[in-house]
Amino acid sequence: MRLTIVGGGGFRVPLVYRALASEERAVRVDELVLHDTSAVRLERIAAVLAEIATEYAHPPRVRLATDLTEAVSGADFVFSAMRVGGLAGRVCDERSALDLGVLGQETTGAGGVCYGLRTVPVALALAETVRAVAPEAYVINFTNPAGMVTEAMSAVLGRRVIGICDSPVGLFKRVARLLGVPREQITFDYAGLNHLGWLHRALVDGVDVLPDLLADPERLAQIEEGRLFGPQWLASLGTVPNEYLWYWYYTADAVASIERAGQTRGEYLLEQQERFYAGEGDAFARWERTRLDREETYMAEGRASTDAGARDDEDLEGGGYDRVALALMAAISEDAGAELVLNVPNDGILDAVDADAIVEVPCTVGADGPRPRAVSQLGPHERGLVSTMKDVERATIEAATSGSRAAALKALALHPLVDSVTHARAILETELAALPELARVLTRP
Repeated sequence: MRLTIVGGGGFRVPLVYRALASEERAVRVDELVLHDTSAVRLERIAAVLAEIATEYAHPPRVRLATDLTEAVSGADFVFSAMRVGGLAGRVCDERSALDLGVLGQETTGAGGVCYGLRTVPVALALAETVRAVAPEAYVINFTNPAGMVTEAMSAVLGRRVIGICDSPVGLFKRVARLLGVPREQITFDYAGLNHLGWLHRALVDGVDVLPDLLADPERLAQIEEGRLFGPQWLASLGTVPNEYLWYWYYTADAVASIERAGQTRGEYLLEQQERFYAGEGDAFARWERTRLDREETYMAEGRASTDAGARDDEDLEGGGYDRVALALMAAISEDAGAELVLNVPNDGILDAVDADAIVEVPCTVGADGPRPRAVSQLGPHERGLVSTMKDVERATIEAATSGSRAAALKALALHPLVDSVTHARAILETELAALPELARVLTRP
């Protein structure tokens, strides 16, 4: 089997390779093709993979490619893990908003719209290439904003593009740990959009055990969500939200925390990864140290604002994306009937959005791909957020495909976390001046 990773010079690629090389893997990938626009990044990651390969008996062979058509041709699966504009683009997304007191978080805030505007055209070009030279391949989308990008690509690939995220996996793992029950024995009732979902029920032998957990502040304080949101707020909601909803429920706190830190997440990662990619010597050791630092500082602004303390050791393992992606590949290849939370067409599962909308829900996955399973309907305020953000996603896709600056302004201004049209216009003007990747997209008034 051949797997192509578009964005193959990305920092998380070694996690995927290590999982592929493991003897416990369910899917045998014989050839891994890494595509990136930067040969330097490809070579640095290839050096990390070469060291990982020495630990395993039958690691996949690795091929590097800077030509997209060559990389994708004949692939069985394609992972999309692009970052259009690089980390410098992320920094611009964060700062153009933060300088106005607006949250610029790369998927949840204004940054998500800006990131989507420059990413959607590139994602569509990838989709067209896959359709032309690997029409039987499934595209597994890691590229953020994952729900928006998956929805854009589905216009070309239909159900052969599937979005994934490791946030629900981490949430389920932590709740299972609190309950003292193996994850496989719990049915998690979770629904929403990517980075905008809620755990409504946790069923053990058909009994919902989540209410008892929400009524126990001491136990809730043992997991990241309990510390981020506060046990009282979780009890009031009656759900456990995806960790990214902290930016919605505590927006002012998030902005203040980032301002106090003096450095955005993007600025931290840019500085960190520039050292890694420019470094010499033991590539794997440098990568491993950098990876651990990255995991330890994940959502640091939230933990600083809430005095949540350091992340739990089990949350520092990393690799959530690779496990979800490989489980998805195995389920399709082996008709396994696996249960995974994925970004897929709604198909009438949630009444808050239409049937074609990409939603994030539990799915049963077999040879014919994922099929969403029944979940609880969203509560009133959840419906409002999901419906509004789906409109914002689609407005962003429309702007990116039409090249209209007026449409881009509309998408930004409609985002609930952007507090005025004036600020939306200022953010867009800053982005257009700083990022040629966006200026090339928005060429019409």
